Amino acid sequence: MNLEFNKNEDTNKQLSYEVKIRLKKIYAGGGEKAAAKQKEKGKMLARERISYLIDKDSRWLEIGAFAAEDMYKEVGGCPSAGVVTGIGYVSGRQCMIIANDATVKAGAWFPMTAKKNLRAQEIAMENRLPVIYLVDSAGVFLPFQDEIFPDKEHFGRIFRNNAIMSSKGIIQISAIMGSCVAGGAYLPIMSDEAMIVEGTGSVFLAGSYLVKSAIGEDIDNETLGGATTHCEISGVTDYKHPNDAACLDSIRKIMSMIGTPQSAGFDRIKPAEPKLDEQEIYGLLPGSRENPYDMREIIHRLLDNSEFEEYKKLYGQSIICGLGRIDGWAVGIVANQRKVVKSKKGEMQFGGVIYSDSADKATRFIMNCNQKKIPLVFLQDVTGFMVGSRSEQGGIIKDGAKMVNVVANSVVPKFTIVIGNSYGAGNYAMCGKAYDPRLIYAWPSAKIAVMGGSQAAKVLLQIQEASLKAKGEVITKEKEDELLKEITDRYDSQTTPYYAASRLWVDGIIDPLETRKVISMGIEAANQSPIEKSFNPGIIQT
Repeated sequence: MNLEFNKNEDTNKQLSYEVKIRLKKIYAGGGEKAAAKQKEKGKMLARERISYLIDKDSRWLEIGAFAAEDMYKEVGGCPSAGVVTGIGYVSGRQCMIIANDATVKAGAWFPMTAKKNLRAQEIAMENRLPVIYLVDSAGVFLPFQDEIFPDKEHFGRIFRNNAIMSSKGIIQISAIMGSCVAGGAYLPIMSDEAMIVEGTGSVFLAGSYLVKSAIGEDIDNETLGGATTHCEISGVTDYKHPNDAACLDSIRKIMSMIGTPQSAGFDRIKPAEPKLDEQEIYGLLPGSRENPYDMREIIHRLLDNSEFEEYKKLYGQSIICGLGRIDGWAVGIVANQRKVVKSKKGEMQFGGVIYSDSADKATRFIMNCNQKKIPLVFLQDVTGFMVGSRSEQGGIIKDGAKMVNVVANSVVPKFTIVIGNSYGAGNYAMCGKAYDPRLIYAWPSAKIAVMGGSQAAKVLLQIQEASLKAKGEVITKEKEDELLKEITDRYDSQTTPYYAASRLWVDGIIDPLETRKVISMGIEAANQSPIEKSFNPGIIQT
């Protein structure tokens, strides 16, 4: 291995280490004091509940761990948006698990909490995954009520989804393991079955303080909406359990008896590890987002036996397409080539740029995968579509539109991994968040923005300088440099994978070595949801 490889390896391992450090802090939730208060009540913490519930030594794929990171600083933050969500296995069955973290503002709902819950429900609905809710929440965080209550994608959408999932036969089981108040009380009761933990669980539309204020009735929360009230008097809940462990055991028993899901029929054979060492990805991926590299080397280290059946290898070379397997599952790969390549006409093409011939090739390949019922995996490291008179005259907009069209209308499951750059319309064509990937994760090396930092900063600088000059200010070279640095730093901070993950533009940030697990678990989930409509790309300009 050469010096450049070693430098890349050090850089990428350090980036992955930073992810682990940040996650460790997030996993602490509201901190030791808040955790101790929950323990004093005899309660497990949210992550302890999940660990107890899922099958021993089984895989767990967390979704939205970085949600709300560095947000809501004015109220002390909201680690992981106060809720833990992910795909796990309960009694051998793949499920979506949603668990409120009562150590974070008593599990109150922030705007990002609602967005994260809706994303978890969306994944469950797309893949027909059973949903297990572990409810322990004080309700809406009132200082932000205007950002969480009334709009279409706000709090109420969650209960709408409860109803829609029920009508579709998607199993929902709720455990009331702490507070469950106000509108939030509908979530467990709109599930198929609701259980409650004696002594700690309570569910009511209005707590004792509000009841006293509203109608003058003096009553304690346990009598108002505790386990005895709802299991013996109101009949609101179905099962009463003495503690968290017994409640979770009951969920496991119920899950062990549910019927086998239908299969979508995606092809899988016996899994195999890549023949080429996955660890070498760290050294092959450049430390700088500007440096070229051969994406095929990355692909070969992600696929079973490092076997890749490449499609139109010598045509449209700035995008790589082909078939392979990940953990036994057949997949179609669409990846941006980052090294400089020579076109069919002998012209040099920049790496990471989508040209007309590349878009044309990818369009046809995506259509083929829909025809063959093969899930698609997009590996993004794209700076956008090629610009300039030659490209415009060659119909780049038309060819790009074709690719965007088939990505949007694709009916097979799509999975997106943001490896490096994800800029502009390239993000769209390569199945960015707006194009409904079943899962979208970023490597620590990812950059997501409308354009690269240096180009954007120069454009923004010109705009700001024009504004200052219009006010009669003189822009010195020193002032210009100061403005450029200020703009660049601000813009760059908004392009990091952490900024994207905190806002759920991606489902999480993963070490490159976790990529195979993400895709495998994603396809396994998708295989429980048969494709119900035919592929129809609509009108495509030729």
